[in-house]
Amino acid sequence: MSHISESISSQSLARKRSERRISVRLPLRVRGRDSRGFSFEEDTASENLCRGGAAFRTRFDVAIGSDLEIRIPATSQFSRRAEHDFETQGRVVHVGEAIGDGERVVGVQFTGPRFQRVFRSESAA
Repeated sequence: MSHISESISSQSLARKRSERRISVRLPLRVRGRDSRGFSFEEDTASENLCRGGAAFRTRFDVAIGSDLEIRIPATSQFSRRAEHDFETQGRVVHVGEAIGDGERVVGVQFTGPRFQRVFRSESAA
């Protein structure tokens, strides 16, 4: 059964990667466990974003396949009406090389709700 779910996950990932990514810096709060199993919580910002995932910088060493909780606070920059914070879960699908300051760019595929806010207001820009 795991082979079936892995195949579906691979197909899903390929489809989500084809979605248009937008380079946008939105504040993120990320919570999870690092590669040694220690819990962490970090305030960071997105590097890019699409409906199905996000890339962001982190100073924590996270492993591919790790599950994270992600929260994007509601901002007036992308919404004309009051909205709640966007909360979802994600699975790490990419970990970049460490940058000079020790941070890495991590790519996450959302496994919970997909992000809609940017795409609604993008057409109004």
